[in-house]
Amino acid sequence: MSLAELQELERKAVVPSYARFPVQFVRGEGTRLWDAEGNEYLDFLCGISVTSLGHCHPRVVEAVREQVGRLVHVGNLYYTEPAMRLSERLADSSLGGKAYLCNSGAEANEAAIKLARKARPRGEIVSLLGAFHGRTYGALSATPQESKQAPFAPLVPGFRAVPPEPAAIRAAVGERTAAVILEPIQGETGVHALGEELLVAARSACDEHGAMLVFDEVQCGMGRTGTLWAYEQTGVKPDAITAAKALGGGLPIGALVTSPTYGDVLQPGDHGSTFAGGPVVARAALAALELTEAPALLETVRERGAQLADGLGALPQVLAVRGRGLMLACEVEVSASDAVRRALLEERLVLNATGPSTIRLLPPLTVSAGEVDEALARLERVLAASPAVRGR
Repeated sequence: MSLAELQELERKAVVPSYARFPVQFVRGEGTRLWDAEGNEYLDFLCGISVTSLGHCHPRVVEAVREQVGRLVHVGNLYYTEPAMRLSERLADSSLGGKAYLCNSGAEANEAAIKLARKARPRGEIVSLLGAFHGRTYGALSATPQESKQAPFAPLVPGFRAVPPEPAAIRAAVGERTAAVILEPIQGETGVHALGEELLVAARSACDEHGAMLVFDEVQCGMGRTGTLWAYEQTGVKPDAITAAKALGGGLPIGALVTSPTYGDVLQPGDHGSTFAGGPVVARAALAALELTEAPALLETVRERGAQLADGLGALPQVLAVRGRGLMLACEVEVSASDAVRRALLEERLVLNATGPSTIRLLPPLTVSAGEVDEALARLERVLAASPAVRGR
């Protein structure tokens, strides 16, 4: 179908919950995408950190093809080897406890909230201003952004949001706190890494009062920052992490991974999902995890991340660069949304605006040095041709 036909079909049949760009992608390979007219694009967004091994990685594709021809679904009333193996690999690669498999990052955070509330019944959940944990009701209640919460009030009770400051964390956590949930690097508001002092304060407060510390690594985990899990670059080990996005190599899957202390808190009947950890997505995730944890790939992420950050910082219209590894954002003196649209339509470069002056870059972890240079050149042309916004 043509783009015009798809747009007409959307107007007729699709709930208008997305603002889409006028591009129809039909094929992807590595760092490249192609639209229906055959134009080639450089993808520095990865479907918001999902296709982090590049589009259609051969190992992931082969795992899916083999599994989908053998067994697609039976549900969690029975055993399947991919789900059991994936749970073991996730736990062994991180906190050493147990894993609960689900279908998305929001579901993983819902599971973390339920786990915390089971461990401390009716306990309060503390999150940070600027956080994003998902759009389902529990995850949304931990996402203190007025534009996302206000249309759907009242939200789930028992949530408190505090500024991302050590003193605020220490003051908020008490005997009735079930958990503190935070992203080591906040993604949706423009890639803001939380300081070491704040993380230490959160760990100390949770230890003092017997609360869980949950790290939401849905976006910053799975190699994105240069280590398999973002918490590895901090001096703080959480009680649980949540993962999704890149975990499935492009397919929808999420996971809650616990430390040994919390591995058996949830019991049969406490939580579940019809599709969670199905054989096909679990096989894809096993392949993606094996590829991502390779030391050579993680070293490449650190090298390419430094190259991209340095290159962004050298662009005249860039005011600041933030992030770690290949999870980066830059503040620009032009309209970010306009620049992102022009980059897509004029330079065939896929980016994302997370604020009026913030451009986010999440390229594949497999990106080459030449592709980084190519993206920088395209972005430089876009920014040079964009008028500066007054007051910046």
